[in-house]
Amino acid sequence: MSQSKAQSAAVLTPLLAGAVELPGQTVPANTKEEADKLAAVLTSGAGQKEKADACRGLALIGSKDAVPALSALLADEKLSHMARYALEPIPDPAVDEALRGALGKLKGRPLVGVIGSIGVRRDAKAVEPLAKLLGDPDADVVRTAAKALGRIGTPEAGKLLLEKLAAAPAADPKGTPPAVADACLSCAEAFLAQGKPAEAAAIYERVAKADLPRHFRVAAAHGLILTRQPAGTR
Repeated sequence: MSQSKAQSAAVLTPLLAGAVELPGQTVPANTKEEADKLAAVLTSGAGQKEKADACRGLALIGSKDAVPALSALLADEKLSHMARYALEPIPDPAVDEALRGALGKLKGRPLVGVIGSIGVRRDAKAVEPLAKLLGDPDADVVRTAAKALGRIGTPEAGKLLLEKLAAAPAADPKGTPPAVADACLSCAEAFLAQGKPAEAAAIYERVAKADLPRHFRVAAAHGLILTRQPAGTR
């Protein structure tokens, strides 16, 4: 075993020893000192497994202090998903800032993953940069950006998705991408959950009238029915 791996093992072993076992992960004691040690593993010469284990620990006890070390891994093809796994549950705006900052620096799978994490966290400040990605040449990026906007579910996000819905048939001879229609429906559902039936109805009506496969129009018609019901009966 190399010296760096031995040092990482020396840090991780006592942290994980005696922890409560959960499926696929362990829960170390919740202390800042231990979180700092896990973050230090990420900036060391430790191997992929040791860094992945550190990310698992930080998903449970990480805080704002761990964000720089985790965000530095977002471009790493092998560890980006683990870094995001640790970042997503940290309840600090620094995470959202780091994810937004990565949008203009990444490509391919790491970029798609970061977009997905932004959607999970429903970062309203990311609507504008995500809107720019709706015109990306990578179809996976476009689909994921649309889905993230749908999950964010703000009026601005809804407006952008409807614009994409209207423009897509002309830009794509095969018709409106299903991902955009799905995102519109998700956004409408978010409006319903927020107690905004009028905003939800506006989206459902547009989807119901769009040139889309039948199941999208049926879902939109059902959504319109829900917007006319009292909140407690939906």
